[in-house]
Amino acid sequence: MTARLIRKSWWVDFRFDHTRLRKRSPENSRAGARAYETALRHRLAQGEDITRRKGLAEQQNFAAFVPKWFEEYVVPNNKPGEQRVKKYTFSASLVPFFGRMAIPEIGVRDVEHYKAKLIREGKSHKTINNHLTMLRKCLHTAFDWLEIKGTPPKIMWLKCPPPRTDYLATEECDLLLEHSTGIMREVLLAALRTGMRQGELKGLQWTSVDWSNRSVTVRHSQSDYTKSLGSPKGNRERHVPLDIDLHETLSARRKSEGYVFLDGNGQPFTHKKVSAALAEVCHRAGLRKIGWHTLRHTFATHLSMNGTPLNIVQALLGHSSITTTMRYAHVAPSALRTAIELANPRTARVASIGQPVGNRWQERQLQNGPQ
Repeated sequence: MTARLIRKSWWVDFRFDHTRLRKRSPENSRAGARAYETALRHRLAQGEDITRRKGLAEQQNFAAFVPKWFEEYVVPNNKPGEQRVKKYTFSASLVPFFGRMAIPEIGVRDVEHYKAKLIREGKSHKTINNHLTMLRKCLHTAFDWLEIKGTPPKIMWLKCPPPRTDYLATEECDLLLEHSTGIMREVLLAALRTGMRQGELKGLQWTSVDWSNRSVTVRHSQSDYTKSLGSPKGNRERHVPLDIDLHETLSARRKSEGYVFLDGNGQPFTHKKVSAALAEVCHRAGLRKIGWHTLRHTFATHLSMNGTPLNIVQALLGHSSITTTMRYAHVAPSALRTAIELANPRTARVASIGQPVGNRWQERQLQNGPQ
């Protein structure tokens, strides 16, 4: 194999069927150039003409397409936070790797090289899968917009371990509330009793509180990036009942409009402020350091532990899929144990749901008497 470093760029330079082929490697390394040469030789062996001039769409490389895709697809269809994550991921990782490649030439092997690179860098499988999801959407859009013949490369996602769900015990919730005061105590109480996301709590409006039905309509989310109100995640409204403690707390300072929760300067809370306040309260209460989303996990976990059906938990949390809510299924009581008890003839009578019924084992025990 022939890989050459020319002016800080790696090239492949070899002959095939009496014709010299010289191409810049899409991955700027010796190993990348060697892999690229192997791929080129494989395509040549299959009879593909890699020397022909390509149409304008086929000549466009990945780096040239990404800015257009970002402005015309990502910005209109994604929230500011998602835009920020995608912009960083493409500029820091995806474009440096795939940037020089012509879009139709990006194949399965290139994607596998990218996955291997991220694994070597110590990235988690979840992070790698997030990168691959963004890459897949960008490539599919490119093939559609540029009317490129063929199909984008098939992407195989990595297997991820089930996410660990951290939550507070009832005693820890009490400690958290006991060591918080003022408006921050109200915010924490609302988080623990409604399961609302941080942005939804920061953007909660008095007009969203239904006092007669004692519920709140989650229809806004405060963005730190735009410093304005937007829609909740998934762009769906949901209704969450207020328990008696939260209802009494909010009723004590009821207003007709405006933000429900404002900081000491009369401004909407930011992620930095509420996170710092939560860390301080945890320190005073002697609790471990937790993230804001732990409060949402706590709400859902306690519902499940108390026997709330998962479809109800899903509705209260605003999950688009029950699959997301299933992470709380392991703490649901009785249902699985009842099924096991029903399978055992010695415990089926006790575990049966509804009108108890006998069984043959029990009847024999009653006829024969105690042994």
